[in-house]
Amino acid sequence: MDNTIIFGSKGFIGTHFINTLKDNSRIFEFDIISSNYEDVRKPISIEGEFGHNDIIFNLAAIHRTPGHPDREYFETNIRGAENVCEFAEKKGINNIIFASSIAPYGASEELKTEGTLPMPNSPYGISKLTAEYIHKSWQLKGPQNRKLLIIRPGVVFGYGENGNFTRLYNSLKKGTFFYPGRKDTVKACIYVNDLVDLALQINSSFSHGVKLYNFTYEPAYTIQEIVETICMVTGIKPPKTVVSGKLLKAIAGCFEKVGGRKLGIHPERVNKLMVSTNICGKKIVEDGFSMKFGLHKGVKDWYLRCNQKGLF
Repeated sequence: MDNTIIFGSKGFIGTHFINTLKDNSRIFEFDIISSNYEDVRKPISIEGEFGHNDIIFNLAAIHRTPGHPDREYFETNIRGAENVCEFAEKKGINNIIFASSIAPYGASEELKTEGTLPMPNSPYGISKLTAEYIHKSWQLKGPQNRKLLIIRPGVVFGYGENGNFTRLYNSLKKGTFFYPGRKDTVKACIYVNDLVDLALQINSSFSHGVKLYNFTYEPAYTIQEIVETICMVTGIKPPKTVVSGKLLKAIAGCFEKVGGRKLGIHPERVNKLMVSTNICGKKIVEDGFSMKFGLHKGVKDWYLRCNQKGLF
């Protein structure tokens, strides 16, 4: 049985990979918040015998943006990539799956494909793009033997996420949701179970080289379509109110002056809500890979799982 080494194992996506792989692989879990402490910002020294057929999942990252000092993105995402690749080199491991981001594309309304020139305009996006190139450099040192899958996910939702979709559902349930500035903001997304399954499908489909994919549904959904899907599945009455973006930024600016940034209330976050993440997921479909869930079934499965655990 081959080994699977997961850095960032306690994160939302990491736990779902573990649940899928645990019956067919020896899993080594490492996360800065676990008892198996391994800080990827420092040289990695994991004891044990590893081989060419083992696989590394590099999921460790500082990802919430805005929300951290710039230095933290670079220390974790860049230094972490260097140390993970050095560990793979030292142990002779030839297979890495790296969870990147759509942030390297930069924030703009234009449709982005895998061939779009990256133009990151945030420390997070810059650090993630740099980390991609670090992983690519590792692969080029053994081009006929090493394989690298880079995934650029949109908004990932699912059980245990406690992020954008959870906040959206809670505000819809309370009746406090309104559309910030517009209803047609595109928000590329994917259900975590589809992400995990796709990553494993794609990884098993090639023997060496580099593959890069946007992990998003095609076509990408608007915020209105996402909201209406959640409402349809959960029986919540769909909201209609749209609040002016200028007004929201002004209010957020006032909150920021009295400590609102600590609560996540500031103009940068409001602006992020109103800018599309218009990411094309067509390449996955064209290359013959399939997804079990999709948006509607994904939201339904997520909602049922959370209800079973008493979270909703």
